[in-house]
Amino acid sequence: MGTVNFKKIMIATDGSDCSKLAADKGIELARLSGGMVYAVFVVSTASLSIDGDYFSSMGVNPYWELIYDSLKNQGQKALDYVKDLGKMKGINVESVLLEGHPADELIQYAEENKMDIIVMGTLGRTGLDRLLLGSVAGNLVRHSKVPVMVVRGKCKS
Repeated sequence: MGTVNFKKIMIATDGSDCSKLAADKGIELARLSGGMVYAVFVVSTASLSIDGDYFSSMGVNPYWELIYDSLKNQGQKALDYVKDLGKMKGINVESVLLEGHPADELIQYAEENKMDIIVMGTLGRTGLDRLLLGSVAGNLVRHSKVPVMVVRGKCKS
């Protein structure tokens, strides 16, 4: 059996306990293979898909901005966690903050940037979206041309 050579490792994170476990595995994979880690967080605009004109007519546009800013801050914290973990293990981590539908954006980023593997947790912060649309991990496993490693473990969403 040949050696697996992962030079571009994408860790999809949402800041949940499961994604932190996946980040640990992805960082270890990078350490073993001498690879570079790309930590990716997607600000999900799917849950904010109501037209901005609707918000304006309701007089709640500032609330949409607060929610968006909160999601962005959550994303930055999730990315900082992976970056700090990499720093502790001597692994370079590039942070990437995207917005849109998480599964679509993750697949597009991985394919366009020629990632060797995507590492992610089984459960995230998707809540009702998971029941209605299917999990992000499930979508990546089914639709990504880039191999996906899903890390299972005892974690809270």
